[in-house]
Amino acid sequence: MEIIVREQEFILKNGTDLLLHTDAKTPMVYVGCGEENVQMYRGNFKIDDYVVERRPLTLTAARKTEAGAELDLEGVLTIQVTEQDGAVTLTPVCRDGSINRFWLRVQADAAEHVYGCGEQMSYFDLRGRHFPLWTSEPGVGRDKTTYVTWRSDVENGGAGGDYYHTNYPQPTYVSSRHYYLHMQSTAYSDFDFRHDSYHELQTWCVPDFIRLEAAPTFIGLLEKLTAFLGRQPELPDWIYNGLIIGAQGGNERSFGIVDKSLAKGIKVAGVWCQDWCGKRVTSFGKRLQWDWHFHKEMYPDLPRHIEELHKRGIKFLGYINPYLVNDGALYEEGKRLGVFAKKSDGSDYLVDFGEFYCGVVDFTDPKAYQWFKDEVIKKYSIDIGIDGWMADFGEYLPTDDLVLANGVSPMIEHNRWPVRWAQCNYDAVKESGKLGQVVYFMRAGGIGSQKYCTLLWAGDQSVDFTRHDGLCTVICAALSAGMTGCGLNHCDIGGYTSLFDNCRTKEVFLRWAEMAAFMPVMRTHEGNRPDTNFQYYDDEDCMEHLARLVDVYTMLAPYTKALVAENAAKGTPVQRPLFLHYEEDAESYTEQFEYLYGSELLVAPVWQADKADWEVYLPSDGWVHLWTGAEYGHGRHTVPAPLGDPPVFYRKDSAWSELFEGIRAKYGN
Repeated sequence: MEIIVREQEFILKNGTDLLLHTDAKTPMVYVGCGEENVQMYRGNFKIDDYVVERRPLTLTAARKTEAGAELDLEGVLTIQVTEQDGAVTLTPVCRDGSINRFWLRVQADAAEHVYGCGEQMSYFDLRGRHFPLWTSEPGVGRDKTTYVTWRSDVENGGAGGDYYHTNYPQPTYVSSRHYYLHMQSTAYSDFDFRHDSYHELQTWCVPDFIRLEAAPTFIGLLEKLTAFLGRQPELPDWIYNGLIIGAQGGNERSFGIVDKSLAKGIKVAGVWCQDWCGKRVTSFGKRLQWDWHFHKEMYPDLPRHIEELHKRGIKFLGYINPYLVNDGALYEEGKRLGVFAKKSDGSDYLVDFGEFYCGVVDFTDPKAYQWFKDEVIKKYSIDIGIDGWMADFGEYLPTDDLVLANGVSPMIEHNRWPVRWAQCNYDAVKESGKLGQVVYFMRAGGIGSQKYCTLLWAGDQSVDFTRHDGLCTVICAALSAGMTGCGLNHCDIGGYTSLFDNCRTKEVFLRWAEMAAFMPVMRTHEGNRPDTNFQYYDDEDCMEHLARLVDVYTMLAPYTKALVAENAAKGTPVQRPLFLHYEEDAESYTEQFEYLYGSELLVAPVWQADKADWEVYLPSDGWVHLWTGAEYGHGRHTVPAPLGDPPVFYRKDSAWSELFEGIRAKYGN
C-alpha cells in the first residue's frame, strides 16, 4: 500500500486503486452524536437511533511522520497513520467527548464485490446492501414476505428477523480489489455497501483503530488477515471417524439410537446429548435445564457410561451456555459468590429466555470468569470425561440498566460477549491439557473468535429449503465466516427450528446430509420439536442412505484433515468461494450456492425441493463428476442429482484423484 501525504491532502492507494482520500474539501470522516433506543426481547433486538448531529470533517493539516502520517481534521479529530509490514493502521483520537457516532468513507468501484462482516446467512456478496452489525438471534424465516417470518414477528416479539441478523457480526470485510479492512470496535456498527463510489462504515463510538492490508491473491490476503486476528486450532482426529449423533431423552433412548445406527452400518464418532443436564418443555418445544451438570434422573451414572462409550471408540458430547437458570443449583452457588451482573440499584438482573429466567455470569469480573471456567466447565464437563459440547448463545447481553464489573457500557460489551464466552471455553480446555482432543462448537462470535472458537456451527436454521433460513443459508454462512477468518464450520443436519407446522421431511434431511458429507463435521440434530419432525432412525431407507454418506465422509478424512491443517496454519478456509482459486473467472465472484471443498473438490448442494437434476457452474475446464466419472468443462451444466448423489466434482489432474476414484468405485453409478 502507498501512503501519499501533501500539506492538505491524504491518499491511501493499493497499486492503482484509491482506497482512502481526504483534503480541504473532501471529507473522509464524519462524526456526530446520536441517541439510541435498544429493546431486547428474548435475544431479538429493536434498535432505533436518533442522530442529533452529523458533520463532515475535512483535512486542515497533514504531515509526514517517520511511521507514516498525522492528520488533523478541523481540530476535532487527529488520526495517526502508521505502516508496518505492509499493513496500514489509522488510529483516531477525538478531542470532543460528546462524539459517539463515527462514519468512515472508503473509496469504492462500481464493479467491486465485498465479503465478510462475520457470518452472514442471506447474502455472500455484500455489495448493494447495508449490514447492521450486532450479535443477536438471527430470526425465524428471516424474510418479511413469508408467513413464518410474519407470524414470528407478531407472536414472538419481532423474532422473524431479517437478512442482516446474525449471531456472529464482525466489522471486517474483504474486497475483490484484494484488500481487507478491519475496524476495531465492539459498539453497534453498520457497514453500508450500497453506493457505487464509496463504502460508508458507521460505528457508535470512535474506533480504537482501522486496519487495511493488501495481497496479490485472496489466499495470501486471508493468510495476512488470520495472522492478525488469530486462527482456529485443528480438529481432534476422532471427529473424522463418522457421524456425531444428536440424541436426547436419557441414557436408554440416546444410547439406544447409537446402537441402532451402528447396527445399520452408520459409522459413529460420537453421541451428542444436549439434554444431559435435564430438559425443560416450553411453548417453543423441548429445551434444556440450564444448570450445567449431568441430570441424575435422566442420565444416571453418566461418567461410567461415558467410559463405556470410550471403550467402543465413541465420544460423548454435551451442552453448556453462559447463563444459569434461577431455579438451578449452580445459580444459587453463583449468587452466593456474587458472579452475576447486576442492575444499577444492585438487584439481580434476570434475562427472559422464553418462559424461564437466567442470571448473566459477569465475565468482566475475573473471579466470576475463573469460577465458571474451573467450577462449571472443567468440573462438570471435562472432569467427567465429556469430549465436547455445544457452547451455545452469547448474544443475549442486555444493554438496559445492566452494570458490569469492569465499568464498561453494555453497549460496548455486547458484541464482545461471544468472544469472552469463547475464551472461557478455550482457557478451560487448554488449561486441562485437552486442546486438540476436546471440541466445542459455537454459533455466536465476534472479533477474536478466530483464535478461541474450535468450531463454528451455522445456528438454528428452519427445517426446510427456504431462501433465507433453510439449507442454502448454511453455504453462505460458511463462505462469509471463512472470509472473516473462521474457516471451520458445520451445521445441524436437517435444520433445527420447527414452528407453525413447518416440519422437517425426509427429503430435507437427506439433502442436508449430502452437503454435510462434504463439510468438516457431520452432526445431526433432532430439532426443537423432535416428535413432529422426521428423524433418520425411524426410516430404514434413510438409514441406508445416511450410512453411505457417512462412509463417504470418512473416506474423505485424509483430504479433510489436510484442509483443516491448512486452515490452522494459513487461515485458508475448508469451504471456499470459487474465486479463491479462480480469480480470473467473473462469475465466481457472485456464486454463493456452491463451494470449493479445498482446492480439489467442487460441491453444489441441492437446496430446493423435488429436484432430480441440478444446474451447476464450473469455473474452469477439467472437472470430473464424482459419481459417474463424466468430464465437464467451464460453464453451466445440468447434471443428475438423485437423493444420495449430490453434485460433486473433482479436478481431473488432482493429486487426490486416487482417493476420489475410490469413492466412485465403491458408490458410483
